[in-house]
Amino acid sequence: MANATLIVTCSGGTYFDRDYCVGVHLPLALACWQRHGLESAAAFFPRDADAVDVSVGIYRFRDEAALHAALASAETAAVMSDVPRFTDATVSRSIGTPI
Repeated sequence: MANATLIVTCSGGTYFDRDYCVGVHLPLALACWQRHGLESAAAFFPRDADAVDVSVGIYRFRDEAALHAALASAETAAVMSDVPRFTDATVSRSIGTPI
C-alpha cells in the first residue's frame, strides 16, 4: 500500500504561534499517532504575513488505514485540544494518496 498524507490547513484567525506549533504541537502529534503509523510531521508557513492560510501541516502515514486509525483513536482528542494553544485559526483537514 502507498503512503497516505493528512494535510491540515489553518486559515484566518487573529494569532498563530509558529514556535509552539513546531516545537510542541508537531512532537505531540508524533507521540500520539506514531503507534498508529504516523511516519513524519512537518509544517509550512506562507512567506506573505498577510496570507489567509497561516500554516499547512503535512502528516505522512504508513498507509490510508493507518491514517484513519489514528484519526479514530482516543489520542486524537489530545492533538486537537492542543490547537487553541497556538492558534484561533480555522482548521481544515484533507487526505491525500498517491495517484
